[in-house]
Amino acid sequence: MTVNRADARDFLITRRAKITPEQAGLTFYGGNRRVPGLRREEVAILAGVSADYYTRLEKGNLSGVSNSVLDAIAGALQLDEAERLYLRDLARAANTRPTRGARRPPRHIRPGIQRILDGMPETPAFVRNGRLDVLAANTLGRALYSPAFRDPDSPVNLARFRFLDPAARDFYPDFDESAHTTVALLRTEAGRDPFNKDLTDLVGELSTRSDEFRSMWASHNVRLHRTGLKHFRHPAVGHLDLMFEAMAIEADEGLTLTAYTAEPGTPSHDTLRLLASWAATPGNEDTGLPTGHARA
Repeated sequence: MTVNRADARDFLITRRAKITPEQAGLTFYGGNRRVPGLRREEVAILAGVSADYYTRLEKGNLSGVSNSVLDAIAGALQLDEAERLYLRDLARAANTRPTRGARRPPRHIRPGIQRILDGMPETPAFVRNGRLDVLAANTLGRALYSPAFRDPDSPVNLARFRFLDPAARDFYPDFDESAHTTVALLRTEAGRDPFNKDLTDLVGELSTRSDEFRSMWASHNVRLHRTGLKHFRHPAVGHLDLMFEAMAIEADEGLTLTAYTAEPGTPSHDTLRLLASWAATPGNEDTGLPTGHARA
């Protein structure tokens, strides 16, 4: 079985296991159920397809499946937006052959993007790709993530930092939630760009070196990461609760600009100003990422 078929199979099985007959609106008359969630036959009924056809899909064979069927399956399994998009990505990959010389995600940013970052001196901001390599950041962004930039000779990858660097457990006070989010973002990217060898290599490295990552990866959870609240425990200035906005850079497919702000009048707003002062102190401004240059 190919990796894509295994991913499709495991994704559908794990989603089916999460839905009970009661949640699906099915009447259950008792008896022993040998599955934690819905049976395959029940998903087929809810989706309006034959049991044999759904069984074929759940074995990972998504080739040729129509969008209408995918939508019906997504409805039966009560998938959220991220899960629906991921299912479509899996189906698209099932109908696509990897080609030599496939497009590689950008490893450098355009000068105009760096100017935008530098034009937000009071806002921590950085640009990343889908496998969470930080390709560029402004001064305050580098200061915020200074624990990840301690080694100027190492690639700056937030997934590798989170799972392989002990400093991450202090930096992220809600480490478990943050770790699950990181894995879900990588899983989402793997569906969107399944033939990205760099991403596959990263997942293989983390799976080999981190039991936590390997366990979370097996859950097949995905998510969209567009806006929300993040918590940090910065080694120099302390606790920060920051709102983030993650914006896709439309001209550079696969790149995302993330910016952080603090609610005015809150302790985090004052702490963010303290961080800016810390970053401006000689000896603290160089946190390891050359301006406008990617190390992936």
